[in-house]
Amino acid sequence: MTPPTTARAAWFSAPRQVEFRDEALVLPGPGQVQAVVRASAISHGTEMLVYRGEVDPQLPLDLPTLAGGFGFPIKFGYACVAEITAVGSAVTSLATGDRVFALHPHQSHFCIGADLCRRLPAQLTPELGVFAANTETAINLVHDARINLGETAIVFGQGVVGLLVVQLLKRAGAAQIIVVEPVPARRTLALQVGADVALAPAPTLPEQIRELNGGRGADLAVEVSGSPAALQTAIACVMPEGSVVVGSWYGHKPVQLDLGGHFHRGRITLRSSQVGQLSPEVTARWDHSRRWETVLAWLPQLQLAPLISHHIPFARIADAYRLIDAQPEQVVQVVIRYN
Repeated sequence: MTPPTTARAAWFSAPRQVEFRDEALVLPGPGQVQAVVRASAISHGTEMLVYRGEVDPQLPLDLPTLAGGFGFPIKFGYACVAEITAVGSAVTSLATGDRVFALHPHQSHFCIGADLCRRLPAQLTPELGVFAANTETAINLVHDARINLGETAIVFGQGVVGLLVVQLLKRAGAAQIIVVEPVPARRTLALQVGADVALAPAPTLPEQIRELNGGRGADLAVEVSGSPAALQTAIACVMPEGSVVVGSWYGHKPVQLDLGGHFHRGRITLRSSQVGQLSPEVTARWDHSRRWETVLAWLPQLQLAPLISHHIPFARIADAYRLIDAQPEQVVQVVIRYN
């Protein structure tokens, strides 16, 4: 079979505008690999902010595989599973036929540095392998949360990251996990994967939490809903000396908070968690390689298949973005198929 000489990539040409562009597919250099993509996942949080044009156009790109800029056009995405088809002369860590995960945009084939690819277990299907990026994010959130055995945690938002955080917090020792999610189907899914209680957002939510937790607020809240309003509620739902870990990236959406009263007198800790940096509490013992090894260890143990709501062919990726944008309550994880 003649090796392909071009790759087809999805680009955002403007807010909510998707187009395909053909790119030359070069042979791998000494430290590079060439691969054919089998599946990729759309991030319903960060990636949709980019799709909608809700990111500062001056913000630098933070991955070497991305192209363009946030002011458009831009090639974006970071959850790709591919099969190695050729390796450069200096590559010893990967071989032809290996299945790998790469932080790469949606594209039919690619040629990148071997150090940007992570080998996946052979038994892990491409559709499940795409969860590696969000699982790494969820592990980082749990590290930042510093949950103690027997504590109560609230998770705001039951998209993919929230559903993964629920599963990992339970395994980290949380005695009770309460989720807050407006979509009924997602609340049901949260209970299926390990949440103890699933609530809809409501003005009385702090009172409901105290009723469920022996008159106390929660020890910890994790905010991954992408909704700025949820952050204020999260602060109101934790007890004095409690903490709120923010995994959401709000983009240009304004965030207004009342930081008097309960927040100030209760000495509430507000912490950002971003997967690019390790939690400072673990850096003496952990590095990015150890965190990735943990991802590989946990992927086969987590409930991932129930999180896939749609399989959509790469040729229809524009339909996938429109679906997530217009009907977010209908989707959990959209997986893009390439064959």
